[in-house]
Amino acid sequence: MKLETMTWPQAEAYFKEHDTVLIALGSTECHGRHMPLGTDWMIPDKILEVLETMTDVLIAPTVPYGNTDYLSVFPGTVSLGPEVTYQVMYRILDGLRKHGARRFVVLNGHGGNNAPLDRLALDMEEKGCILVPVNWWTLVWDLVPDWNGNTPWHSGHGGAEETAAVMAIDPALIDYDAISDSGLKALSDELPFSSLSTIRFKGVDIPVRRFSRDVTDNGWAGNDHPKYATKEWGEQMIQATAEYTADLIRALQKVKLD
Repeated sequence: MKLETMTWPQAEAYFKEHDTVLIALGSTECHGRHMPLGTDWMIPDKILEVLETMTDVLIAPTVPYGNTDYLSVFPGTVSLGPEVTYQVMYRILDGLRKHGARRFVVLNGHGGNNAPLDRLALDMEEKGCILVPVNWWTLVWDLVPDWNGNTPWHSGHGGAEETAAVMAIDPALIDYDAISDSGLKALSDELPFSSLSTIRFKGVDIPVRRFSRDVTDNGWAGNDHPKYATKEWGEQMIQATAEYTADLIRALQKVKLD
């Protein structure tokens, strides 16, 4: 049930009986040379498409921009930054709250949005609501451990996991000829980057945020090489995330709110 296809009387009728809203938050940013800039909002949007067949919860339009300052040096990347991301989402959620929404599930497609979402969760609690963010890319690691850690790859940014999910949307969105090694750089011989936001020292990953051009010329990072991606894997992750989120919504609807 999509908000954008409803009339206002239909929306009014929904909020008289229901108080739950689903919304996806993503980003428009570089994901290596082989993946589309819309990866972080197209994947959650696809999950919502599957979810719509499993629940009658209202689905708000997907927000395609987020907080991605560190990737802004790559052409096509558009960052709202943390404060504007927060403000945009606050106005959306509070607008829905004024019509009767009190339970929000935010299907998040981008790690840079986590801090604004944490702040929003507290704001919504102060208004008698609850906000539950679902980071699809980490959720699937818990659902199926073989999708992370017990395989030849370990998930990163623009790697096999995200490539597989985009393949499930449309394999033609991947530029297969552009797939190459990530070419992670190093701060020094002792301090190589292990991801876009960590360096490795004596076997331990340490958070270090740098502009992404200082980390990789390619634009993707991690040990999960895109060459391992398959359409079938992507379809399985999207289906599993949708099923889990549908169950989560049902549990959330039983929570008593003041």
